[in-house]
Amino acid sequence: MFRQDQKEWCIFESFLKSIKKKYFVTYFNYNINVKKILMITNNKLKRANSYRLQQELLRNKALKKGVNLIAPETIFLSKDTIFGKNVTVEPYVVIGPKVKIGDNSYIKSFTHIEGAKIEKNVTIGPYARLREGTVLKTNSKIGNFVETKKSNIGNNSKVNHLSYIGDTIIGKKSNIGAGTITCNYDGIKKYRTKISDEVFVGSNSSLVAPVILGKKSIIGAGSVITKNVKKNSLALTRSSQAEVKNYKRKSK
Repeated sequence: MFRQDQKEWCIFESFLKSIKKKYFVTYFNYNINVKKILMITNNKLKRANSYRLQQELLRNKALKKGVNLIAPETIFLSKDTIFGKNVTVEPYVVIGPKVKIGDNSYIKSFTHIEGAKIEKNVTIGPYARLREGTVLKTNSKIGNFVETKKSNIGNNSKVNHLSYIGDTIIGKKSNIGAGTITCNYDGIKKYRTKISDEVFVGSNSSLVAPVILGKKSIIGAGSVITKNVKKNSLALTRSSQAEVKNYKRKSK
């Protein structure tokens, strides 16, 4: 009877030891994981607070300089942003690194700008994206849902709606219609498009680079341009419209 009790006690004791060891390891690991989580969270909070304070300083600096920030708490600036005189920035604009904005320019809501040089009296947005290498000359305009990259938009030229302008030079007083795309990439290399002065590009046109549009040329809406266009010329690649009179749809 004694031996039986001793045997049972040994089994129970080993069971207690295994539970204690397992519990201790679990508790120890739990403590380490909690500490790691708290450390990561604290670091993120510190970074977030630091960024928030930095943005407040940058906004205050811009406001003191005379920049008109509408709802400044929604606008994000970079420490190297350069503003000219009488610049207005609407809510929810993000200005990334290497941006210079000239006098009397107006940036509308939900615009994102990085690595761009903007001259005087320029209007941008809303919902525009200016990527690195963009230069907007005096009195030019970039409208809603337009993206530019490594492009030079000339004086008094306009890209008003829904367009992509990449690796492109646009001259003076040119108008780029809605939905125009500069097709600058063939899957291997990127090519440049040159649009001369006083060119009119109709809506929904594709300019397949490398291509040059001569001075005062006109591109008909819906065209796909793959060859150079001479000055004072009209270029069309639109298929002829066909019409069937008194046409009746087939019934099911």
